[in-house]
Amino acid sequence: MDEPEKKISDLSSELGLNKSTVSRTMATLASEGFVYKDPESKKYRLGLSILSLSGIVNNNMDVYRESQPVLNRLVENIGETAHISIVDNLSVIYLQKVECNHPVRFLTHVGKRNPMYCTSSGKVLLAFSDNELVEAVIAKGLKQYTNHTMTDPDKLRVNLAEVRKNGYAYSIEEISEGVNSVAGPVFDYTGKVIAALSVVGPKQRIDQYKIPYIAKKVIQASKEISEKMGYWDY
Repeated sequence: MDEPEKKISDLSSELGLNKSTVSRTMATLASEGFVYKDPESKKYRLGLSILSLSGIVNNNMDVYRESQPVLNRLVENIGETAHISIVDNLSVIYLQKVECNHPVRFLTHVGKRNPMYCTSSGKVLLAFSDNELVEAVIAKGLKQYTNHTMTDPDKLRVNLAEVRKNGYAYSIEEISEGVNSVAGPVFDYTGKVIAALSVVGPKQRIDQYKIPYIAKKVIQASKEISEKMGYWDY
């Protein structure tokens, strides 16, 4: 922005969007720290989180760049929204997002942080990481978001063992009612998990019967990105 601070009316005019849409969007960005609203002037300016996100993208530029065409093909193939996410401060943060043609509002956007233990991407990252990370997440506390959230540490450990065995994770309404997701791991040339590829959609489209089909596609896409990152040990 040429001006360091903007009012909703200014942004609405410049973007060609109605004020209510801009106001909701800015409120979401403010809640994540990407913008800051001055309580006196009511103007918005960039927040500190944007600096953090910039550093995260720069540090993960290779996977960000290599995953783009793979995500595009996956979304075109299965018709659902796909993400690339990484671990940051015991949370999963979304690095990239490609929306489908009929997106539904979910708890995801680039830069959004979500818990690791109740998202498919987070569980994949936990399952293929060192046990110290798992125990640190458990020690932080397993908050219940829905009736399906896994809050028992022992059940989570068993679930993560299954994820390692199957090669993918899924979340059935664990973080948000009516939202399901499937994720696969992305490895670098050393065999270290560096990211997760996830597909998310409403339970009506991603039901328990369709999860195996989507998982197969997700695993294939995850392997393709891993190969681009120099990983070949399958």
